[in-house]
Amino acid sequence: MPHRFTTSYLEDSLFLLRHYKQLAEAAMAQVSDDELFAVLDSEMNSIAVVVKHMVGNMRSRWTDFLTTDGEKPDRHRDSEFADPPPTRAALMESWEAGWRLVFSALEPLAEPDLARTVTIGGQPYSAMQAIQRQIAHYASHIGQIILLAKHFRAADWKSLSIPKRRS
Repeated sequence: MPHRFTTSYLEDSLFLLRHYKQLAEAAMAQVSDDELFAVLDSEMNSIAVVVKHMVGNMRSRWTDFLTTDGEKPDRHRDSEFADPPPTRAALMESWEAGWRLVFSALEPLAEPDLARTVTIGGQPYSAMQAIQRQIAHYASHIGQIILLAKHFRAADWKSLSIPKRRS
């Protein structure tokens, strides 16, 4: 995605979220189905589990973003770290559903909405703070996805930016 100059926080946030989504998808496309579900050790999450957690977070945070607490009472965060969807197709369907929630919550917003108060776990945030919090959260998990994919591909990894020793 080419960089585009903007002074709009919302426009820039949407751009970054789409960019991070694209990076994760490009990384996941490089791994085998088995590697999506593989863990490096007992304390690690697989790519599929990271995706499941992100989708659970997206559902909780972005459903009724401006009007209900971002930590929904029916969210069971611990369950997000077990039993991911069993196939690549099911995982990617879930991934897309999560991102649809993100974009349908953000796309209709206007700059004045950024000053509105939203709550997450009973704590007040400006809508802008809540958005920034999620961008940082998703970027960290997408970094995990990329790291795992790069580990599995090793020498066959196709760089998602400037390849090593080619700048």
